[in-house]
Amino acid sequence: MPSDKLFYFLFQSQPDLILRWLRDLPQDAGGYSFSAPVLKEREYRLDGLFSPPVHRDDFPAVILEAQMAADTGFLLRLYAESARFLQQERWQRDWRVVVICPHRDLDFGAHTPVWEFIEHRISWIELQPRHGEQPREPLTQVLSLLLQPEERVRDLTDRLRQQASADCSTAEVLPLIPAILIARFNDRPIQEICAMGGITLEDFTQSRAYQEIFGLGEARGEARGEARGRQEGLQEGLQEGRRAEACSMTLRQLARRCGPLREATTSQVHELSLAQLEALAEALLDFTQPTDLETWLANNA
Repeated sequence: MPSDKLFYFLFQSQPDLILRWLRDLPQDAGGYSFSAPVLKEREYRLDGLFSPPVHRDDFPAVILEAQMAADTGFLLRLYAESARFLQQERWQRDWRVVVICPHRDLDFGAHTPVWEFIEHRISWIELQPRHGEQPREPLTQVLSLLLQPEERVRDLTDRLRQQASADCSTAEVLPLIPAILIARFNDRPIQEICAMGGITLEDFTQSRAYQEIFGLGEARGEARGEARGRQEGLQEGLQEGRRAEACSMTLRQLARRCGPLREATTSQVHELSLAQLEALAEALLDFTQPTDLETWLANNA
């Protein structure tokens, strides 16, 4: 699911949103900045890092990870990435980890080796709790659209719009809906997505999140000055957004499988089409060394 780019935009533009999930911080907590640093050597890349203001030693750094599917290596990898960050930055202050996931019952690997890390460092944000309860925080409710059954999407978006009329915290995250629906239903026509979420084409063009993540083709469409051009532009932007997201995810997986990539190899991957990237994402599951990737590129690029 193309969600990494969505989360990156969301928190880069409004980093203090992370404080909604960290209720025990000082009342005046704020002023965070957000980045996605590459951790050296094996080039671990954090999904996100919230850096506190330099003058507030009582604010922790917050590491963000979004894990939307079961992965038996996730907990150990997250533990290693967090430790690499602490070592690389020589971090001397408090720190936390926020994990966004469907629910904690997914198999993320053995808890025993990292029990203290799980219990004392991680805050779990469950978008689809297994026991039937619904998220209460408006930001979590909006992000849960990534996982809600399709037949419930309209009910949730209608409820959020009604809630936003009396709650400014809901109104603040409501413009994320178009980008979230595009990220999830990226193979559907724009008209179908609009009907599904009870939104209009104007909601897409006015959504800053959509413009930043998928807006390349929209700009082309508006330049045509016609409704048909705008529709084609949205579709072009969606296609380019899907290719860029697939490229980013594939490079991350390759770095984990094969270690740091040469600049020339990275450039080759960037030039692949969406279909080629999808084929590479499947093939890399069998890679064990950099030469496997070089052979694949030689035969398929």
